[in-house]
Amino acid sequence: MIVLGIESSCDETAAAIVSDAASPEARILSNIVLSQEDEHRPYGGIVPEIAARSHLEHVDHLIKQALDDADVSLAQLDGIAATGGPGLIGGVIVGVMSAKAIASVQNKPFIAVNHLAGHALTARLTENVEFPYLLLLVSGGHCQLLIVEDVDRYTRLGTTVDDALGEAFDKSAKMMGLGYPGGPIVERAAASGDGTRFKLPRPMLGRKECHFSFSGLKTAIRKQIEHFGGEEKMSDQDIADLCASFQTAAGDVLIDRCQNALKQFRQRHPDGDTLVVAGGVAANQTLAKRLSELEKSENIKLIVPPAELCTDNAAMIAWAGLERLKAGQTDPLDFKPRPRWPLDPDAPAAIGAGVKA
Repeated sequence: MIVLGIESSCDETAAAIVSDAASPEARILSNIVLSQEDEHRPYGGIVPEIAARSHLEHVDHLIKQALDDADVSLAQLDGIAATGGPGLIGGVIVGVMSAKAIASVQNKPFIAVNHLAGHALTARLTENVEFPYLLLLVSGGHCQLLIVEDVDRYTRLGTTVDDALGEAFDKSAKMMGLGYPGGPIVERAAASGDGTRFKLPRPMLGRKECHFSFSGLKTAIRKQIEHFGGEEKMSDQDIADLCASFQTAAGDVLIDRCQNALKQFRQRHPDGDTLVVAGGVAANQTLAKRLSELEKSENIKLIVPPAELCTDNAAMIAWAGLERLKAGQTDPLDFKPRPRWPLDPDAPAAIGAGVKA
């Protein structure tokens, strides 16, 4: 089975071809990602209108490139998958309409993929992970702990009450004058820093539930900068130490929240032994190393997909589409793109105004 995937939910335009080959190494036939970082960098963040126009300009030739690299024709495809949400609606519309057009002309099944499901199922693309498993989903717009019980069945244990961790990375980097995107820049700066120098808060640490909060951590970064009299008064070492202290605090929070979630996971699934970390923040090697501490302390298997599959890409969308297609799940051509689309439809309403679900 071969599926084309299209991703256009934020600031990457991407197309990929995947198959259901038995070996994970043979499944990704092509995976093309075009970043819009240069277009958004002057604004210090993503401009939705610019993102949508860029998707529209590039999606067709990226699809062609993905097909050419995979040496696959449209006629050979078994299905066409595209991110149907959540995301910036202009970009989501571009990807969905492109997929619908191909599906209609080629008389192929159309599969609308939840972007979060793409991240959630990536571990099954790369590692043959069996259901159920615990998922820590951390990105610029999402911070959640979920039990992944099947291709389309998720139980949410915790979410952010305000900012997602990736958003806190980006905004902290902006306050320190480091530029955009903040996550990789903060990680690079932190490499030469002292993570114990600044005493930063660990929001939610020690609480019994599995929710997150990063607004207070972000505020603490701002106050430290103000203490120096602004980022322009800080030395390179001051910046490095503040970035390292930020990552140390974030790592402490993630470990604490995951420990709570593992307890709840094992109450529901006593034999459950796998924690998957996915989403753009999972590409942060420092945080991934911190989370690896859980393998010994909690006797679990930790799986973090390769960095290029943690950030937004179309291979994960194609794979999630392939999994749905094999389960007999397709979507009509009148599917409506969704700016919001929770993985767990029975989850309670957002806890705070900052929750993006």
